[in-house]
Amino acid sequence: MSLSTSSNIHSATTVGPIRLAVADLARMTRFYVDVIGLTTLRADSTSADLGTKGGALLVQLTYSPDTIPATRRSPGLFHQAILLPTRVALGRLLLHLSETGWRLSGAGDHLVSEALYLDDPEGNGIELYVDRPRETWEFKNGHVQMDTLPVDIDSLVKEGQTDATPWTGIDEGATMGHIHLKVSHLEASRHFYQDILGFNVMASMPQALFLSAGGYHHHLGLNTWMSAGMLPPAPNVTGLRHFGVNVPDLKELDRIKSALTENAIPFETRGDGIFVQDPSQNGILIQVGV
Repeated sequence: MSLSTSSNIHSATTVGPIRLAVADLARMTRFYVDVIGLTTLRADSTSADLGTKGGALLVQLTYSPDTIPATRRSPGLFHQAILLPTRVALGRLLLHLSETGWRLSGAGDHLVSEALYLDDPEGNGIELYVDRPRETWEFKNGHVQMDTLPVDIDSLVKEGQTDATPWTGIDEGATMGHIHLKVSHLEASRHFYQDILGFNVMASMPQALFLSAGGYHHHLGLNTWMSAGMLPPAPNVTGLRHFGVNVPDLKELDRIKSALTENAIPFETRGDGIFVQDPSQNGILIQVGV
C-alpha cells in the first residue's frame, strides 16, 4: 500500500533513449541505420548505440546468446515514438521508407500530431511523428483532445519533396518524443506514474491512459489492450529493458527518490541516475538532463 503521493514532476522533464534486448544484433542495427536513418554512435560485438548525426542517443541495442523472443501479450514496449522537428522532415523520412520497401503498419492523424507506424524486425513498435503547433491543441475538462483519423499521405509526400537535398539519415533534430507501454493493470500503473512519479494524466480512454510533464500531449502512453492481467516477461526475452526519463536537475531527481522511498518502491543507483521498475516491471532509467 502506498504511503504518500508525489508532487507534479518538473515541467521540463522529457523521455530519453530506450534500451532493447535483441536476438540478432547485426540485423537490428542494419534496420535502425538503413531504414530509420539512425547513425551508429558506438558499437561492439554485443551492443550498439544509435542516434542522430548530431550525437543524440535514441536507441541502444544489447545482445545476449540466451535471449528468446517475447510474446505479444506480455507487458513491455507498445512503441517508441521518435519525434521529427518538422513536417518536411517526416515527409522526407516517409519517402525514404518507401525507397527501402519497408512497409508501414499504419498511420494516424491524432489532432495534436501526425504519425506513421511500423515494426522493427523483432516486432518492437515504432512511431514516427510530427507535432502540430501547441496553440492548435484543444482541451476539454483539462484533457487534451486526441483522435485517430486518416493522415493526408499525399500532402506529407509533397512536403518531403520540397527539400531536394540527398537523404543522409534522419533529421538531426529528431528526439524521443514519447514512450507507449503495455501494462498489466492500468490503475496500478496510473498510481505509479501519476501519484508517485508525478506525471499528469492528459487523456484517457477504455484501457489506455496518456500522461505528461509540462502540458505536453503525452510523454507516456499506457495500455492493457493485449496485456491485461498478464505476468511480466521473463528476464531474458527480447524487447524493452528500460526507457529514459530526463529530469532537469538534481533537486528533481532527489524529489523522485524521496517519493519512491516513502512508498517503499525499490530503486538502484546507476551512474548519476536511478533505475526503477513500474508495477509491470517495465524498466525506467531516470537521469539528470542527458
